[in-house]
Amino acid sequence: MDNDKEVEALLTLIEDPDAEVFEAVSNRIISYGTPIIASLENLWENTIDNNVQERIELLIHRLHFINLKNDFIAWSNAPHHDLIPGALLVAKLLYPDLHTGKVIQDIERLRRNIWIELNNYLTPLEQVNVVTSILYNYFGLKGSLGEARLPNEFLISSIIESKKGNQTGNGVLYLLLTELLDVPIRLLPIPNQFVLAYFKSKTEKDTEKLHLNIEFFIDPTLGQVFTHNDLYNYFNKLSVAVIPDYFRPQNNKQVIAKLLEDLGKCYETDDKSYMLREIEELIAILRD
Repeated sequence: MDNDKEVEALLTLIEDPDAEVFEAVSNRIISYGTPIIASLENLWENTIDNNVQERIELLIHRLHFINLKNDFIAWSNAPHHDLIPGALLVAKLLYPDLHTGKVIQDIERLRRNIWIELNNYLTPLEQVNVVTSILYNYFGLKGSLGEARLPNEFLISSIIESKKGNQTGNGVLYLLLTELLDVPIRLLPIPNQFVLAYFKSKTEKDTEKLHLNIEFFIDPTLGQVFTHNDLYNYFNKLSVAVIPDYFRPQNNKQVIAKLLEDLGKCYETDDKSYMLREIEELIAILRD
């Protein structure tokens, strides 16, 4: 690496107790980009001071996050927004060195298993029953029903490995599989929920009649199918007025934004508040 002497000096100053000095040093280290990560990792391995190690970890995270932001911008600006790469980018927020090849292979294996059982003569409900049977019974996907927010339960890489996710994480996995299979299932913007809907082939342009374009709904936590009446009863219990926009299908940028938004709730009371700020930055990129 160029400027080895400056790098060595900068690394020495990481442990300086003065916050202003550390901030200046951090900014200069960040300016070197990801090539300096190896030097930071070496310093971490040879440091016994926990505070200094935490500073090094934060610097490495910031360097990875710069790259991640650029990847999000590229995905957001691309002509097509396939769900798999978008979901993998979210996973890289926590696992920047994630090997995506194996995740994609596992998804493709699931897609193939479902595809074998599908045919053009199945009704919408029969199609969804096939997806549900393979995903939750054959593959063994479990749904987390508790209130605890665990970051790994939002990430498709971790969900596929552990076979357990929450409503949002399982919902993203369900969506990306049905996208690959051309099954018309989309996310609905229902507050505080990740509810999917099976849409009829003909698009309903009348905003007031969007609900008429939906066959049924799916809770992806465990793959449960429910009806319009079930949904209306849910709203009635919460004393929430049903508005047409709740039945508007979300595009993939909106799906990833919702995934990030729900993931961010894991850090609302956590000492890693910087994670919440970074997540908000990524959401802003998708909504530009």
